[in-house]
Amino acid sequence: MALRLPPISVVIAARNEAPRLPALLADLAAAPELVAEVLVVDGASGDGTRRVAALAGARVLVSPPGRGLQLACGIARSSGPWLWLLHADARLEAGWRPAVAAALGLPEAAWYFDLAIDGPHPALRLVEMAVAWRSRWRQQPYGDQGLLLPRPLLDRAGGLAPLPLMEDLDLVQRLRKHTRLRPLQARLRVDGRRWRALGIGQTALANARLRRAWRQGVPAERLAARYYGAPD
Repeated sequence: MALRLPPISVVIAARNEAPRLPALLADLAAAPELVAEVLVVDGASGDGTRRVAALAGARVLVSPPGRGLQLACGIARSSGPWLWLLHADARLEAGWRPAVAAALGLPEAAWYFDLAIDGPHPALRLVEMAVAWRSRWRQQPYGDQGLLLPRPLLDRAGGLAPLPLMEDLDLVQRLRKHTRLRPLQARLRVDGRRWRALGIGQTALANARLRRAWRQGVPAERLAARYYGAPD
């Protein structure tokens, strides 16, 4: 009997995430029956991101900074029939393993996690509810919700564009032409430091403005400069 190999290639975009990345890698290491390989694509980190990724057994790649650039690099070097695209500051909450395993056996679709934002403020719970509504009814989950999809589906949608920002919105818009995006019965928790630094209302408003500018045709390079605080 042929040995059944784990189906998923996990691609993680990381930059200066040495304090947070090990926890995510430990989450993934708990499911060797699902995860065939973990590729951490580092975008010019100035801390020990590459070292901690390598020590945890991940395959470390180097790319110019920018999530789309990094994820596209990792996808091109991966080999599994399924792809799972993650941000390095994510944590997988209880129940993720059976939820992912179940999705692999269902008809072809793209899958996403329900978003949880780390922090106790009640306004963050409202943000999470708004994200859940947007994801289900408007079919617009974003990259921080951990997109999981079969490689042939990604190929038919045209792959992931190597954009410095808005690569997730671009991909979701193209995926919707080929399939429904479906929620996994599990949550993915993201670090809340940007929400704390800018304020919850200001962060939500800034994100909405960036998405509107993208839809109006503002180049992703200019939007990335705004997002990361570089001169525009």
